[in-house]
Parts: sequence; structure tokens; C-alpha cells
Amino acid sequence: MPTSGPTRCGIIALVGKPNAGKSTLLNALVGTKLAIVSPKPQSTRQPVVGLYSDGDTQLILMDTPGLLEPRYLLQEAMLEHALDVLRRADAVLHLHPGSEGPAPALATIVPPETLGSRPVATVLTGGAAPHHAEAGEPPHATFAFTLETRRGIAEILAWCREQVPEGPFRYDPEDISTQPLRFFVAEFLREAAFELLGEELPYALAAEVDEFREGSEPLYIRATLFVERESQKGMVIGSGGRTIRALGALARQKVEDLLGQQVYLDLWVKVLPKWRRTEQRLRQLGIPPPNARSS
Repeated sequence: MPTSGPTRCGIIALVGKPNAGKSTLLNALVGTKLAIVSPKPQSTRQPVVGLYSDGDTQLILMDTPGLLEPRYLLQEAMLEHALDVLRRADAVLHLHPGSEGPAPALATIVPPETLGSRPVATVLTGGAAPHHAEAGEPPHATFAFTLETRRGIAEILAWCREQVPEGPFRYDPEDISTQPLRFFVAEFLREAAFELLGEELPYALAAEVDEFREGSEPLYIRATLFVERESQKGMVIGSGGRTIRALGALARQKVEDLLGQQVYLDLWVKVLPKWRRTEQRLRQLGIPPPNARSS
């Protein structure tokens, strides 16, 4: 519970290029598996919100899609989501793989007007020793984060506490996210697809929860996996339904770990042509399309 004195609350944006370790860090900071993790880049499509509440401070941690040059509408939406989180953040954690050497100045990756004067800390992932900031980057904190040893977690949280403004908690201190369970079920289905399916197929797959029966035992969840072509549908189902059963079993375990109860996961596969490149299809799947931008 919050203390009787002044409280602090604010948004911390986790940003960086694809596969920089943002989702891994979010999960470590919150202490619960929320964001999907994959060695394949660009697995995060929409911001994932994790809440860290301790004593007088509540941090609203927002994992964002990787900063990349978009090639189609879905990737444009992913980039816009990341920039929108930056615009709303009180402070920024800029993640960069330590094995790649010094991190570039964040202002060279995102529009300076989007970043503004927000405090930025660099988080080098993979356990590398901190480097000095690049020339032209204002002095700021640099941390090294290693998941296996939890190196850097306490220091990163302490820095974040110092950056957020005084104000009341926005959410119940017992909550770990602001997003509904349906969102995480769909995310864990995509994570299972990244683990079990071929290199490109997971990128053409979207998941949507159609039914979520509260109070049932086991909890009944019906979900649809959308792909872009009929041939992809066959690959997701597999010979004799073997692949879809394996995918469902893996995703079910992830959901049960989050919820702490048994789940019956009823999966269906449908074709939704060109959903990654069509504004109407993105809206249908609950992915806000990118905002119109001025040239």
C-alpha cells in the first residue's frame, strides 16, 4: 500500500530497436511474465503495460514495438505506437544490446521533437559493461541489465523512481497491468507461434479472443488465429491437426501460469487476406492504424 506521505506516479517508456531486450526487461521489472519474448525481432506489435507499485511510488512501464523503418501498414502502426508512448512518457529507458558497443544517441533514432527534454537512461542488455555516451548525447545514467543474475534491476528502478512526478497512484497497487486478460491470451498465442512456427509465418499471424467465460472451471477461452493465405492456414493446423494442438498446448500453459488456474483453450484458424496492409483489417483486429502524418 502507498505510504501516508506524498506519492509519485508516472510513465516510463521502454524503447529501442527490435530485439534490444525491452520485453525481457519489462517482465523483470514487474516480476511477472506479461510481454512476449522471442529471439525473432519485431514480436511486439502494440505497447504492453506493466505496473510496478512499491511504497510511495507507482511506475507505469510501457514496453514498445521496436524502432524500425516500416515496410507496410502494420509496421507503420507499430512505429506510431512506440512514438506515441514516448510523447506521453515522463522518462525513457533506451535499451541497446551491449554486444553492439556504445548506444547511439536516442535523438538520432527518434524525432527530437518527439523525445523533447525527457530524461533518458541507457540500458545495455546482455551484461556488457556500461559505455560512455556518444558525443553530442547529454550526460545521463547508463545501466547494464542481465536477466539471469537480475543485475541492474534495483538501480534501474531507483532511477525511475527519481524521474516520475509527485501525484496520486493511477491504479490499484495490487494490479500488474492496465490491459485486459484477453489481450494477454492473444499475446501468448502469438508467442507460441513464434516458438513453434517457421521464420516468416508468425509475422502473418494475428490472434483474437472471441469468448472468455468468467467463472467457468476450467476457464473456457475460444480464440481465432488469423493468417493471410489459405496455404498458411494449412501450416498452422498441420497434418492431422498436430501443429494447432501443439500451439494450443504451449499457449495454454503460458495463460495458466499467468492466471493460476486451469484453462480450456478452443482454437480456430481463419484466413483474413492482406490484414497487415489494410487499415480496415487492422481495426478489425484491434490494432489502431497509424495516424495521418504531415510531410
